[in-house]
Amino acid sequence: MWCRCAPPGRTLLSSRLVRRLLPLLILLLGALALYIDFMPGPKGLGDGSRFVVLSNIDAGFTQPLETKLGLDLKGGFSILYQAVPPNGGIPTSDQMQTIRTIMEDRVNGKVPGETIVTTQGNDRVLVEVPGAQNPGDIAALVGKTGSLEFVALPPADYGSNTATGTKAVPAKDEKIDPSLPVMFTGGDLDVSKVRARYDSTITPPGWVVDFGFKEPAATNFGTWSANNVGNYFAIVLDGQVVSAPVIQSAITGGSGFIQGSFNSASANDLATILEYGALPFAVHDIADSSIPATLGASFLNQTLLAGAIGILLVLAFMLIYYRLPGAVACLALGYYAVAVLAIFRIVPVTLTLAGVAGFVLSVGMAVDANILIFERTKEELRAGKTLIAATEAGFNRAWNSILDSNVSSLITASILYFGGSSTIKGFALVLIIGVATSMFTAVTVSRSLMRFVVKQKFAERAWLFGVSNEEFQARALPGRSRREARGRV
Repeated sequence: MWCRCAPPGRTLLSSRLVRRLLPLLILLLGALALYIDFMPGPKGLGDGSRFVVLSNIDAGFTQPLETKLGLDLKGGFSILYQAVPPNGGIPTSDQMQTIRTIMEDRVNGKVPGETIVTTQGNDRVLVEVPGAQNPGDIAALVGKTGSLEFVALPPADYGSNTATGTKAVPAKDEKIDPSLPVMFTGGDLDVSKVRARYDSTITPPGWVVDFGFKEPAATNFGTWSANNVGNYFAIVLDGQVVSAPVIQSAITGGSGFIQGSFNSASANDLATILEYGALPFAVHDIADSSIPATLGASFLNQTLLAGAIGILLVLAFMLIYYRLPGAVACLALGYYAVAVLAIFRIVPVTLTLAGVAGFVLSVGMAVDANILIFERTKEELRAGKTLIAATEAGFNRAWNSILDSNVSSLITASILYFGGSSTIKGFALVLIIGVATSMFTAVTVSRSLMRFVVKQKFAERAWLFGVSNEEFQARALPGRSRREARGRV
């Protein structure tokens, strides 16, 4: 009984459907990356780009994009904070470390990497943020204590939805009476449920901040709200009222949202503050200043020139040693560079000198993947396979080695990202993006280009692939059946 079996070595990337769709996908992604990187605007190339920013994804696909540079390349702004413990006490080193960590997490939650937060003396913390133009960019996040309270407003004083009280319900930004009972605090929150979002179902539509309580606060919140239907309560941040809604019905499940005339930035700032917790006590800013770029312009230019020379030498090596496949690799690396820059702008990634080094390193790793593929292709040509068959087999045989190598690099970079300082995090993030993108370009862009090139008449020359004429076979030998040709792949 005869049956048709899949040819050996056949993979998802070599299926007919993928072969047809992959070039289209590559072109679409390339066009999108070019738009993100180079769309002209009032300030030059790239200024006219509008797309989603992953650090503020709820704001939609019309956000302006920019290439963020770090303190060493562009400068920024800094604020020196002084911790103010209650009753004039002196903060402990553990308390100062907690303040430093929370401040760093808050800023990095909004601007990934490269923020520098350091303790100074016994009671001071210096926060340096790249690219910030005024202290308000920093103070909105790190200057607030972040103490969230849910305060009951007694109906005898503040009334209800059916009766008028002797006192007015506190308005937004009004100071709360400290004698009022606090029912729940930010310490009761389940931070995994905190997020900012745009809600079109409320009146008027606008930005809100979702929250949820952990047990037993979630159950207690449901019971308390059920017993106070029709009464007012205040949501208070750092002693100021954010909103004072009426309880319309029992709030079961321990979840709700905060509505307070937010815009996208203020809603995300509040969500970040709640997610990373309150500071142990208040902090006051005592000094602020702009930070010039720590690297001089000439030094920066020299560094970029050195990186460009290194990349050009790599491209020259690929062209000289691998010839036609090397030219394909150079085109794929150009695609890779445009794609990586687009990802940097979407995340966004703050580029420093360490980040530039991570990018150059990832270029070398992308070349390494192409070298593995082309060497395997040579081996298949020397084994007697046709040019097309040898190309497919070369990619298939190299894939496992490429995958193992890149996964190992991703694991190492992830350890650096989650365990390193701000500077190390920036380097690791750039390396992670670079390695992941290089895997895509090596097995898709390079492969699609090679599939096109090897079918052209000009490619049927042994010297273009670095093998001898005796080892080279451009097409299947006369008399060989199609099944036999396929079976050798």
